[in-house]
Amino acid sequence: MKDSNPEGVQPIGQNLIKVISNVCFSGFVFLVLIFTAIAVTYQPPDPWLDSAPALAKLFTQNGNATFKNDNSILRTGEDLASSAGPPVLPPKAAAAAAAAPAITEAVIEKAEEKIENSTVKSGPAAPACDGLAGKAINCSDPRVLIAIERFNLRAFKSIVFLDYQTPVNGSKPNECDVMWRFRNKRERSWRKYRDYRRFKIRVKEDCNYKVVHPGGWHSGVNARRAWIGSRPNAAKKGGNNRKVSPPVSKDDQINDTIPTLGSDSSFRKGKYLYYSRGGDYCKGMNHYMWSFLCGLGEAMFLNRTFVMDLNICLAATYNPSNKDEEGKDFRFYFDFEHLKEVASIVEEGEFLRDWKKWDRTHKKKIPLRKVPSYKTTSMQLKKDKSTIIWRQFDGPEPNNYWYRVCEGQAGNFIKRPWRALWKSKRLMNIVSEISGRMDWDFDAVHVVRGEKARNKELWPHLDSDTSPDAILEKLKGAIQPWRNLYIATNEPFYNYFDKLRSQYKVHLLNDYKELWGNTSDWYNETTALNNGRPVEFDGYMRVAVDTEVLYRAKTRVETFYNLTRDCKDGINTC
Repeated sequence: MKDSNPEGVQPIGQNLIKVISNVCFSGFVFLVLIFTAIAVTYQPPDPWLDSAPALAKLFTQNGNATFKNDNSILRTGEDLASSAGPPVLPPKAAAAAAAAPAITEAVIEKAEEKIENSTVKSGPAAPACDGLAGKAINCSDPRVLIAIERFNLRAFKSIVFLDYQTPVNGSKPNECDVMWRFRNKRERSWRKYRDYRRFKIRVKEDCNYKVVHPGGWHSGVNARRAWIGSRPNAAKKGGNNRKVSPPVSKDDQINDTIPTLGSDSSFRKGKYLYYSRGGDYCKGMNHYMWSFLCGLGEAMFLNRTFVMDLNICLAATYNPSNKDEEGKDFRFYFDFEHLKEVASIVEEGEFLRDWKKWDRTHKKKIPLRKVPSYKTTSMQLKKDKSTIIWRQFDGPEPNNYWYRVCEGQAGNFIKRPWRALWKSKRLMNIVSEISGRMDWDFDAVHVVRGEKARNKELWPHLDSDTSPDAILEKLKGAIQPWRNLYIATNEPFYNYFDKLRSQYKVHLLNDYKELWGNTSDWYNETTALNNGRPVEFDGYMRVAVDTEVLYRAKTRVETFYNLTRDCKDGINTC
């Protein structure tokens, strides 16, 4: 009888076990590979106001990788902070805030106690105030300032008052002018703004003072004159009758000076990341910010100074000529002072001059690494000891976009520093002026029209839902009649919203043209910054100001989700 299990032949059960174990091991390896791929390619979103899916959609919805959104809302770093907690202060601003805390009721009470204590030490006060009746108010009396501070705390609840100047005489015996610095509670930045108003004052029976009537925004012109005259940089005569020229800006918080690298040794000891101009040039401002912050974020990751070009090409969508316009200055749109405080940067012209100077005067060239492709990752450059890492973007679109550097695995390491990019303080001064003229007590509606309203295929109801009659009907349920109503809109026809004037005090951006007209501070300062050439108040500036005034409204009505059933990004995208 033959052996049923000849030598070399394994039982079927053992073969089956081997097959099963091989399948399980293969499955395990496959799962590990999937997990590894997810871990490598996962890119966490930046901490912006919108959700992660909305952000991804905003910055990947492109044709030729040019971002296509309506640009009706333009957010930057000061809009992105969390809704709770105080603003994050850089060291310089933190020191200033610590030295001058906000004016609160507790601070006022301490000032009153100090006055009372000094009165007790100097002897008993006069028994009556009859001697003050009919006489001119002594505006320098500390009790006058206390009365004004208390009034302001009650009248302007959306304002944080930071410091006051001593009141000065107004135009009448019972008037005092005073200037103060403040910030709006809805602004998360540390920046200060100023107002100066005229107050009518009377003496109460207890000898204290009371505000009878407050003046409007910037009505206290005498306080403004006193402040300008007391500034350390104001024009003054010296021993040889030589006049010192005032700075370009009347706002002492604006410092547009370009930082220098200093000596040859300082230049050689530095570490720089230099991006040559790529395909991002002349694209929309959202595209510009997304790419610029990618480069700045990589510089921070590599612990290098970022070489930045202050020249901006403004895309055609922001210009009345409908053409791209070169030669715009970064400082027209963004806060250069703040950027210098929170990031290590050097202006491209300064950098190239120092680089060429070094090459002319030294035999040994500066260590340089050229990076021709965005596919060379930041992680590969982390340990590079070259003085200059030069990323070059010479390929075809979209491979020559700066933001490609931050895609894929690099997104796990490079974090875009949104906190570094704020809107220009000059533009924000216009925002404060508009809001202040409405006494910080206004509501707003955001009306998106333009190309979207004309595109019936993607937004079939938008045009009719943003008609004056439809808007008026919707606002009746949200905003009380005869409130100040600011309309932030891309609708070009000024009289389009006239019907709303029957129910509300309507305000449009064009109502405030003098704030950027040829007699304004903004005009004079930007002209000086632009080497004497006037600067146009362009489409981006208009949207930036509209956005910030909109954010300061007490009640805000949005086009999408409030005025229309259409989705923000077209049908079936809600």
